[in-house]
Amino acid sequence: MSVNKVILIGNAGREPEVRYTDNHVAVAQFPLATTERGYTLQNGTQVPDRTEWHNIVLWRGLAEIAEKFVHKGDRLYIEGKIRTRSYDDQNGQRRYVTEIIADNMELLSPRPQQGAAATTPQQNSVQTPIQEDAPF
Repeated sequence: MSVNKVILIGNAGREPEVRYTDNHVAVAQFPLATTERGYTLQNGTQVPDRTEWHNIVLWRGLAEIAEKFVHKGDRLYIEGKIRTRSYDDQNGQRRYVTEIIADNMELLSPRPQQGAAATTPQQNSVQTPIQEDAPF
């Protein structure tokens, strides 16, 4: 038995880029930054912050939610699986891309209030099943 599970909490690096397949299936992509805070060792050595960038891919309804509600800088909780794919670039060089195929996303950033009577939930959770044979 093997497990391929990724859990990330980070900030969207840009607005999601959403496109639709020929079958009208939504696909959203955006980078997510996670940062490990720096610290100082007992001997006084400073260890700086370390930021990792993750390529997030959302499909179907989850992609449509991201298109409407995810914005650059928003704090997100992402659950999914890690996938690596390859392609040949314009020069014929083989390139590899590692992506997080998300099947759960929670919006952790507070939503701005739209008028005095408006109440918007502070946290939204969306789950969408991902088909194993879904094209990248």
